[in-house]
Amino acid sequence: MMLLSWIGFNDLLRAAEVVRVAPYPASAVFQSIEWAPTNTIVIKAKDGDNWPVTWAADDALYTTWGDGTGFVPKVKEKLSCGFARVTGGPENFQGLNIRSDAEQLGQGRAGLKGWGMLSVEGVLYLWFGHADKKGGEARLAWSKDNAKTWTFADWKFPEFGLIGFVNYGKDYQRARDEFVYAYSHDGPKADTPADRFILMRVPKGKLTEKSAWEFYEKLGTDGKPLWTRDMAKRGGIFQHRDGCLRSAMTYNAGLKRYLWWQQIPQPVGATNDRGDTRFTGGFGIYEAPEPWGPWTTAYFTNAWDFGPGEHADFPSKWMSGDGKTMYLVFSGADAFCVRKATVKVKEGGK
Repeated sequence: MMLLSWIGFNDLLRAAEVVRVAPYPASAVFQSIEWAPTNTIVIKAKDGDNWPVTWAADDALYTTWGDGTGFVPKVKEKLSCGFARVTGGPENFQGLNIRSDAEQLGQGRAGLKGWGMLSVEGVLYLWFGHADKKGGEARLAWSKDNAKTWTFADWKFPEFGLIGFVNYGKDYQRARDEFVYAYSHDGPKADTPADRFILMRVPKGKLTEKSAWEFYEKLGTDGKPLWTRDMAKRGGIFQHRDGCLRSAMTYNAGLKRYLWWQQIPQPVGATNDRGDTRFTGGFGIYEAPEPWGPWTTAYFTNAWDFGPGEHADFPSKWMSGDGKTMYLVFSGADAFCVRKATVKVKEGGK
């Protein structure tokens, strides 16, 4: 009897470890985010994960996939990182694979993966993860011909394993200033959660220069952010103990809020990759007036009613003018999935 009681106690401990609570209070703007039924989810490119997106100058969305073969007609060889162009609306889009000199081979941690993508003045920029071919480090690349050919930076950020870009409107229109912003969980490995996220920025004309990047340190006494080029002085913009890993941030111009999708990592002790939520798991959506916060919770679930995938974006191209209708692009079930989301705002919130 004592043994059974002890086994039951351990089970409760494990269950408590899996169930998380939102790390920030409820939004004063968002009353709810309601999802279209699961049978309305548009699912294409079955065989591939991640799918970061950006709205480019030619009005298309550009994306990368990991460990797959892309859209139909598929590529013959499974790629660690492939490229695609998506045209049309969120419910009738078409995806076309782009054969590129930056295609990557090598599965899992052994192959480079695209984590964050951005279009600025006709140039595509991409943060590659697994730059050390061991699941760590980040390296920047850029393309001036819509992902066909790429130039790789001769430098890396070994401190960060999952850098993403803050996306605004078409080809970086409606950006808050002349800087490009990027973020990462504060850790070198793409499959290991951290306790916080960091924010970095660079003048958009100096994106390819490592020395031009600076890091958020803290808020000054005037409430404005202080920036530093001293990596050791970087501060956090979002705190969530053992809960910061894969994410994507987009500005919703209609609501004048930044939306930050963040996966909930698998619990401690999970086999293989704690970031693998392709088929089951949860996530939070946080909102703020600035990319450094202050953050509040717009939506949070430990178990979504569909596999959320390990990466998701709200493309600004597929947001309504008032910002209340959005479409989530997510890598659920190892595919390019799109699901409609409807925002209800609180009275006085917008």
